[in-house]
Amino acid sequence: MARAFDYVVDDRGIALVTFDVPGKRVNVWTRETLDELEEVLGELTGRGDLAAAIFRSGKPDTFIAGADVDMLASVDGPDAARALARRGQRVFQRLADLSAPTVAAIHGACVGGGLEFALACAFRIASESDATKLGFPEIQLGILPAWGGSTRTPRVVGLRDALTLILTGDRVSAEKARRMGLVDESVPYGRLYETADEVAIAAARGRAVVGDSGDGGVARLLLEKNPIGRRIVFAQSRKRVEERTGGHYPAPLQAIETVEVGIEEGFAAGLEAEAEAVAELSTSPVARNLMGIYFAREAARKAPDVGEARTVERIGILGAGVMGGAIAEVAAYHEYPVRMKDIDRGRLAEGLAHAAGIANEARRRGKLSSREFRHLMNRVSGTIDYTGFGRVDLVVEAVVEDLEIKRRVLTEVEREVPEGAVLATNTSSLRVDELSEALERPGDFGGLHFFNPVQRMPLVEVVRGSRTSDDALATLHAFARDLGKTPVVVRDAPGFWVNRLLMPYLDEAARLYAEGVEIETLDGALRDFGLPMGPLALLDEVGLDVAAKVGRILEKAFPERMKPSPLLRRLEDAGRMGKKSGHGFYRYQDGERKGPDSRLREELGLRSPQEEAPVYDDPYLVARCLYPMVDEAARALAEDVVDSPADGDLALVMGIGWPPFRGGLMRWADEVGVAKIVDRLDEWAGAVDARLAPSDALRERARLGVGFYGAPAEAGEVQPTLGEGF
Repeated sequence: MARAFDYVVDDRGIALVTFDVPGKRVNVWTRETLDELEEVLGELTGRGDLAAAIFRSGKPDTFIAGADVDMLASVDGPDAARALARRGQRVFQRLADLSAPTVAAIHGACVGGGLEFALACAFRIASESDATKLGFPEIQLGILPAWGGSTRTPRVVGLRDALTLILTGDRVSAEKARRMGLVDESVPYGRLYETADEVAIAAARGRAVVGDSGDGGVARLLLEKNPIGRRIVFAQSRKRVEERTGGHYPAPLQAIETVEVGIEEGFAAGLEAEAEAVAELSTSPVARNLMGIYFAREAARKAPDVGEARTVERIGILGAGVMGGAIAEVAAYHEYPVRMKDIDRGRLAEGLAHAAGIANEARRRGKLSSREFRHLMNRVSGTIDYTGFGRVDLVVEAVVEDLEIKRRVLTEVEREVPEGAVLATNTSSLRVDELSEALERPGDFGGLHFFNPVQRMPLVEVVRGSRTSDDALATLHAFARDLGKTPVVVRDAPGFWVNRLLMPYLDEAARLYAEGVEIETLDGALRDFGLPMGPLALLDEVGLDVAAKVGRILEKAFPERMKPSPLLRRLEDAGRMGKKSGHGFYRYQDGERKGPDSRLREELGLRSPQEEAPVYDDPYLVARCLYPMVDEAARALAEDVVDSPADGDLALVMGIGWPPFRGGLMRWADEVGVAKIVDRLDEWAGAVDARLAPSDALRERARLGVGFYGAPAEAGEVQPTLGEGF
């Protein structure tokens, strides 16, 4: 059987140990690879001629990608989680105790258990490649570094930098890692192994090894080298975590406590605290839900089972508006040459300026250097005709949301692009099949529905029309993935998946406001539930005119149940477009929300909350907004709009910011109980409005006693397992 570890010892006594898991794209820790490492360490310990050991990866762009998440997800209880933590700690401590100096030669991703391994080495040398990133993503899975990472990191980089690494899950470059002291040297990739060898020899001979201590100077001395300063750092960290998470995520606070134990009570106590913390966290509903989202995201990023992606080297974009400019910037950021077209030079200049504005913001935040900014913008060019489109491999149409205009420009561009080029529409509500009717090659056409703002929103709905070919689908999926997005394949249907489910939610919120519920009360209830903003604020953000337009499209498709609240039309008629017009449900100044608009009720002739309006508690408001969304999910799943509940839940997490700790809309519905949701919708259908009656699709799930994931449909009986659907 092929082994993951191989080593040779040269005539100087320097061991070169290579980690290369057979048949895997990246190196990950499993029980088997931990066993192999322990065996190798035992052999090295027994060698009398060992002067030093260098550890490297046999993978092209990954050092070690951490622990196998499948292994973490398979942990079936606190005792098993605790045992796994102690197992990793014991093996890495054996590495740290090796009598000869050890050097980690890091190229590529070094994250999670990979970074914990590197920290157990005496020295760390990292390549300055863009592929080299170091960090602890555990917090994003609802756990914390528990193989020594929470205890060793503060001792290496200091308390503040350690807490930042552990609590954010951010990955840092080799140069930033050097500045904070996480690695001893960062060097060009071509010199990585030469430098590692020099460090190993110097350490073996007892000479000083050059490296940046990253001691942080006076500030670190004042804050971290005395108990009062440390208490201040921990208190500040707790406050920031509570503000950011709203108390929904237990892992960050547990991580702070674990780091504090390791600092104040010693190394051994820190390791024990790690093991106890991960035992508690790893089997919690939050961790299970976060791992479920991780698995769904990884599955969504895999190429479709059918079709072969065509090579895409140059991009064309039709429409230089906000979406077109943003898509151009994101594509150029990922090194695609982009040709953007609009009908006149003024609009084209606006699109180029919008792309430059996004890139400039990335430069301001340190994501781009000035040189990289110039190179990015040099990859974006513009035209008012189709010059240059004869060389593009993929075109994204992002013109105004009008069926006839979109049809016309798609027909025009099809004549200009080479045969085999793939066309995509960025429509948010029109049918792909309707847009393709005038095309000569409808098989080369599909949808790429980006979400605004494109540079921040991770989701792209890859829309397959009835005539979209397998190869075109694979090409669109691969392109979205190459832009760093999470692609979810959806069937061509009104509103696709996200907007179809979003509209019942937003519409119900508008109706509750019309019934007399105050803006801050309603939005506050949904924010407390975990959503990033309330539904009325979201309506303002989307644009009340856009919401009304999408509502009319869905009403046309589903007239029996999707008739929008009259309030949306009245707001549109009153010129209240939301954030972009300066007033909607809220007031805005220079694009910043200033608070609810107290004039709105009077302007629309609505009763005020003081005029005998119903008093609803927060659970009622949450249920009233979200239960219709659950019902629409059941309908859309029955129509195969997405392949699985996991895909649908992932799309909502990535597309509207559904709280990941709840696992997804349908995962949450299973926890509430589908039968309970059906009963409540039936109750509201009689007491509030017949449109709230549950669908046959949802009733059937309740009748069969199953939820969306096959879990019991009665409230309180669901265990948030990972298996089915992930």
